[in-house]
Amino acid sequence: MTTESAPTDPTQADPVPAAAAVSAAKSARSLAWTRRRHSAARFWREYRTHRAGLVGLAVLALIALAAVFAPLLVGSDAQSVTGAPGDPMESPSAEFPLGTDQFGRDLLGLLVWGARMSLTVGLLAAVLSVAIGTLVGITAGHFKGWYATVIMRITDWFLVMPTLVLAIALAAVMSGTIWTIILAIGVTTWPTTARLVRAQTLAVESRPYIERAQALGGGHGHIMARHVLPNVMPLVLAQTTLVISGAILTEATLAFLGLGDPTSVSWGGLLQDAREAGAVSAGHWWYLAPPGLAIAVVALAFTLCGRAVESVLNPRLGATR
Repeated sequence: MTTESAPTDPTQADPVPAAAAVSAAKSARSLAWTRRRHSAARFWREYRTHRAGLVGLAVLALIALAAVFAPLLVGSDAQSVTGAPGDPMESPSAEFPLGTDQFGRDLLGLLVWGARMSLTVGLLAAVLSVAIGTLVGITAGHFKGWYATVIMRITDWFLVMPTLVLAIALAAVMSGTIWTIILAIGVTTWPTTARLVRAQTLAVESRPYIERAQALGGGHGHIMARHVLPNVMPLVLAQTTLVISGAILTEATLAFLGLGDPTSVSWGGLLQDAREAGAVSAGHWWYLAPPGLAIAVVALAFTLCGRAVESVLNPRLGATR
């Protein structure tokens, strides 16, 4: 006498392998996050050994906090022309530590508000520039032949053209808004990043594991996103901190030339207002010195941070601590 077994439902999967797969995925994610935390901790330990980098980071943190809390520190009406609290062109005093402008506004309050515009434009323009340069560099290094030749000749053309002249041309033909300035800076300052990223991409793709990934069926997108990009990200991060300082200087130059956003206060705009008000010939140094020093200090702070990051990510550079 034979016993018939109950038919099995093919739609019901065995729960044990499914649970094991979920547990393995969670374990892999946990291990990945643990490695990221350890890498961040190791990066911070190395970064703290660079005194210049710590000074730059402290200066940037103070300026960023002042910009974020500007409404609480100097009031939201510091930019108002009709409600100016002082007389035009007052010299520094206890009431106005940095004096007043041609409308009687407190220059200290304008300097704090100007940090918002300058830092925002510098950060966003640098991100745009580095993003374009990274995309161009990785694709030019990965794809050989006519594509790499054409894209690198375009990059060379942008390199030999004066960046400031191109930015002025774009800002002049487009509307004078903050997004125009960001676009003008971002699309004219990417070639240096593209060159650096392409060189790093060529070095990465010469390694044996790239050939193994291609032999296992890895496509172009997989190779560039999963193997090349993580290896060039340290270079991209260091390059970003260095590009920000140049973007801030370019924004200040455009604003000084009258090509900035007329509705926003920036450090370059303050210099342009001082020039139009005749501060140079009248000897009103308090109108010229603070925004100029602020631009120089922020650019120097970002440069110090960038050099420290570059030295941590690439110790062979041997940067001075």
